[in-house]
Amino acid sequence: MRLLLIVMVALVGLIQYPLWMGRGGWFSVWDMQAQVADQRMINEGLAARNVALAAEVEDLRSGTDASEERARGELGMMRQGEVFVQILPTGAKPPELKSTLKPTIKPTPKPVTGTKPATR
Repeated sequence: MRLLLIVMVALVGLIQYPLWMGRGGWFSVWDMQAQVADQRMINEGLAARNVALAAEVEDLRSGTDASEERARGELGMMRQGEVFVQILPTGAKPPELKSTLKPTIKPTPKPVTGTKPATR
């Protein structure tokens, strides 16, 4: 009788092993559920990004406001007569200035007194 009980417990243990530890067992199902939850979070973030990009594309197609905003922000372009003011956070290094002004024409020097101007 005791031997039969030991054999039955061993058989139940052997049957339970694949259910808990084997391929497709509960532990691997729990791991897969965690991976699926992580992937769903990633997918939701990507879906939100796609919606924002689609809205930006539609805005670029339909009007000039978005292209003007991009030109101002990314390329630093301004309209004629506008003044650009940039407020930097404390401790920030100011950007390098690139001169966009055309060089001025220097006036011709005045002749020194007492000399004759050159004739042709």
